[in-house]
Amino acid sequence: MRAEISTLLGLDIYSDKGLYIGKVGDVELDLNEQKIIGIAARKLNPNLFDQQGVILPFRWVVAIGDIIMIRQVAKHFKKPAKKKNKDEET
Repeated sequence: MRAEISTLLGLDIYSDKGLYIGKVGDVELDLNEQKIIGIAARKLNPNLFDQQGVILPFRWVVAIGDIIMIRQVAKHFKKPAKKKNKDEET
């Protein structure tokens, strides 16, 4: 399948389990190999990410259409549970 890179920008990114990941902000290219190597995601799901953006390896992409679907990788990005302070426990 061939498509213009500009058509990817702004697409929503979901896992194959239906979990919202974020939106495509940019793509990372390997000009020597003439292929996409990563998708820069922004507007990330705050339940999964602490940061503003992340680059997802393009090999995780399962399908591209009205959205981009990636393999279920949320467990790799899950924010650690916040620890309670000793003061909060009492």
